[in-house]
Amino acid sequence: MPRKPSESEEEYFIRVEMEKKKKMMEEQQKKLAEGEKDRLKKLHYMRCPKCGMELAEIDYRNIKIDKCFSCEGIWLDAGELEALSKLEKSMVDKFFGVFKK
Repeated sequence: MPRKPSESEEEYFIRVEMEKKKKMMEEQQKKLAEGEKDRLKKLHYMRCPKCGMELAEIDYRNIKIDKCFSCEGIWLDAGELEALSKLEKSMVDKFFGVFKK
């Protein structure tokens, strides 16, 4: 005759099953989030955050600067502001002179 599981055993198996389902749902959500992130990246890559027009990449002393010729915006990626701040003042003045109208 099969033994009936105790309440604590039943609760344990319910918890284990619930954790498995929770983990599976989190993985599904993560995949959806990654897919959405990739879609948005493709949609916005090298587009001006201000006006949406295409950005042009300009190389200034091995620092890649993104320039929008529509709204005249200048955009920096992670670490580029720090790289610019390490340049001598005369070089920074020349940098801003390049982008003046």
